[in-house]
Amino acid sequence: MKILVVCGNGLGSSLITEMNVKKALVNMGIEAEVGHTDLATSKAENADYYLGAPEIVENLDDGSRKIISVRNIFSLPEIESALKEHL
Repeated sequence: MKILVVCGNGLGSSLITEMNVKKALVNMGIEAEVGHTDLATSKAENADYYLGAPEIVENLDDGSRKIISVRNIFSLPEIESALKEHL
């Protein structure tokens, strides 16, 4: 399984969120490949799930992608809750 963390520029915030997604997955006992990128690049990337803030990932929601929206992308508990809901 591949999870792609998406933010506006694909730099700082998505990297921090990627680290929290990895921590959440370890806590849940789930193995997955996790990466991060910017919104424009993510449209050409293949992943099983795309995770990010609502205002970012709504741009990816074309009906063919599995989107995980997280209001506070820096909150480990919120990320873990969203992952449990979607995985």
